[in-house]
Amino acid sequence: MNLILLGPPGAGKGTQAQRLVADLGIPQISTGEILRAAVKNGTPLGKQAGPLMDAGKLVPDELVVGIVDERLKEKDCARGFILDGFPRTIPQADALAAKLKASGKAIDHVVSLEVPDEVIIERIKHRAATSVEKRSDDTPEKAQARLKAYAEQTAPLKSYYAKAGLLRTLNGVGALDQVYALIRKAIGA
Repeated sequence: MNLILLGPPGAGKGTQAQRLVADLGIPQISTGEILRAAVKNGTPLGKQAGPLMDAGKLVPDELVVGIVDERLKEKDCARGFILDGFPRTIPQADALAAKLKASGKAIDHVVSLEVPDEVIIERIKHRAATSVEKRSDDTPEKAQARLKAYAEQTAPLKSYYAKAGLLRTLNGVGALDQVYALIRKAIGA
């Protein structure tokens, strides 16, 4: 199963993806984690992406598409994958579709976790206060910038995938188990 999780930063995509990984046995591909690792390790991509991420901005499509394409070619993705945080723009979605088609694959489901902005801000504040590994983008100001970028650049993907008949829109507010049950039902797993 090839799955995309959509939703604003702090919607719970990563948390729910980890549960799907355990149950479905397919890897979670988090562009955020890949990019944060590149920044931490000082790779050429990380040096380009770091300042943009610190400012709460999105990393340019060509950089992200390249790292995702490389990752999807790894052996653990042969049975499927869960994309968390990618694609973020319609051009990225087009590029992903082309790369998958070239390898005889396609996206099976797109799950959009809907969470109001005020809940997102509270979640991010909580994550910043309780997380052992601090993220430079977990501040209220940067969260606002990330929410604005999501609304402008990523939210249009909902229409894009709805037209393709792939979108499953779910309420992302509630107990973790409750949201997870909704996801499992939506993807038929």
